[in-house]
Amino acid sequence: MTSPVSEVPAASPAEALARFQARFRFETDCADVHEALATRPDFVLLDARSPAAYARGHVPGAVNIPHRTIGTETMRAYPAGTLFVVYCAGPHCNGAARAAVRLASLGFPVKEMFGGLTGWRDEGFALEEGASPSESGPAKVACGC
Repeated sequence: MTSPVSEVPAASPAEALARFQARFRFETDCADVHEALATRPDFVLLDARSPAAYARGHVPGAVNIPHRTIGTETMRAYPAGTLFVVYCAGPHCNGAARAAVRLASLGFPVKEMFGGLTGWRDEGFALEEGASPSESGPAKVACGC
């Protein structure tokens, strides 16, 4: 008798290798973002939540552009080819994925910070409080999603 885990056979090692290697093109983790911000940031860290959520606590160095506002006009200040790393509240929220879709549709390379703000806190990394310079007032939804 098989368990629920092995009921569906595992992928071949070659398939697993291809899939897990591909994930690194789409995702990065909080520890890698933290290290890169401290040593050699070569990306823009984008908090996709509402201005109110951002003000309550965000990753230091992140810019706040709620995913609903990402468009040609809001991204005009960033040169083509700018790499964005996006995050939202955490794995229970799809705001980062929505931001990634919008950025990619505008031609920007993008990765998602796996775990979002929940993962950042779980790693023990500090948050910064305060409004974004671009804050346009309180949002109706806590995370902006």
